[in-house]
Amino acid sequence: MALPSYATPLEKLWYWTFRVICGLVFLFLMAPILIVIPLSFNAEPYFTFTEKMLALDPDGYSLRWYDVLLTFGMQAPEAPRDAAWWGDVWRNATWVNAAKNSVIIGVFSTLLATVLGTVAALGLSRPEMPYRRAIMAVLLSPMIVPIIITATGLFFFYSMTGLANSYIGVILAHATLGIPFVIITVTATLVGFDQSLTRAAASLGAPPTTTFFRITMPLILPGVISGALFAFVTSFDEVVVVLFVAAHDQQTIPRQMWNGIREQISPAILSVATILVVVSIALLTTVELLRRRSERLRGVTPR
Repeated sequence: MALPSYATPLEKLWYWTFRVICGLVFLFLMAPILIVIPLSFNAEPYFTFTEKMLALDPDGYSLRWYDVLLTFGMQAPEAPRDAAWWGDVWRNATWVNAAKNSVIIGVFSTLLATVLGTVAALGLSRPEMPYRRAIMAVLLSPMIVPIIITATGLFFFYSMTGLANSYIGVILAHATLGIPFVIITVTATLVGFDQSLTRAAASLGAPPTTTFFRITMPLILPGVISGALFAFVTSFDEVVVVLFVAAHDQQTIPRQMWNGIREQISPAILSVATILVVVSIALLTTVELLRRRSERLRGVTPR
């Protein structure tokens, strides 16, 4: 909102003071990201800005740490970069294998969390659902309970059921963490859903499955996709549960970053962090576009 022309000097002072405070808070929140990104291009194996970087000397910047993401763990990193070299990258590069594991676990856990979370949200949105508040509290508990407690409980449960050190166990664990996000976003979408549409479809003879896929699903789809994106980000960023229930060969990107910090400090971690920041920004942009689309479908003007 623009400052009105009739504002008093005190109002003008507060107007600019408030914006300076907001800018400082925003800078405080963004500072870690703003520092990590340029450091990932450091030509030296340091986690600090070198003199050449501060002087904006091109020799102080390099893509060497992004190249390490491809070559670390390869059998022949110095070979000519032909098809065989890229095959070696795909099979043996440590960071590439971690990325593959993260994507596989993230995709399948997201699919599972989206299906279960959407079904749960549809049931909890019904006014005749008994014990709705208690059930909602239980389903949202993975988001509230400290992750270390959840990981410990999953470890003991998986040890008894044989799911420990398996991809299925990790996928189920990540789906458990992602379901609350799907429930929240889909429930928020269902708040503005016109239930008379489903009743009209039923009165015209449409079976429940047709009503859901032809009427309900298209209208709540932005919320479903938003929840799925949050579930995927939750799985992609999670490290504590992986440390407890995954096998040594099931390294995800966060776990590989954890191992890299503990075993050998390398600026390649900053390169991975920068890539994850870019991916997160892309996902958040998608969520915002879906939110605006949902508001347009419900007749609400985006603010």
